Amino acid sequence: MGPVLRRGPGPGRGRGRPADPQLQDGYYLAPTIVTGVPAHSRAWQEEIFGPVLVAAPFDSEDQAIELANGTDYGLAAMVWTENLSRAHRVSAALDAGVVWVNCFFVRDLRAPFGGTQRSGLGREGGAFSREFFTEPKAITIKIDGLDDIAPSGRRANREA
Repeated sequence: MGPVLRRGPGPGRGRGRPADPQLQDGYYLAPTIVTGVPAHSRAWQEEIFGPVLVAAPFDSEDQAIELANGTDYGLAAMVWTENLSRAHRVSAALDAGVVWVNCFFVRDLRAPFGGTQRSGLGREGGAFSREFFTEPKAITIKIDGLDDIAPSGRRANREA
């Protein structure tokens, strides 16, 4: 990612590797904004877990949605607008498991959280956690002596 980083303070810039000597040998990156890369670049197409934001200008709402949905991942998205109708319209059109409007990572732990496409399966949070963190299993046991009893408790009709 080195060539696409904007270094130094200010909007649209990042600092690259942290100055802390203890972090120099690790895979660490200071909070960074990546700009000026094509939509087919790895920075744009892959899910980067770190303090990295890939940003691009757009000319219309439709183009913004197309750029945001033009990846195989969809964990979360953010919409920044003063127009409530636009917030609803764009949020509904984004292929993401979570959409934050005018905020970032504000979570109600009772609400579902999870991504779409290659950003994971299922949801966690609230009642969704039970399903997310468990695997249902069906177990059938034959009990000797109960072969002729139907599930209702009545004797099964063996002649039928």
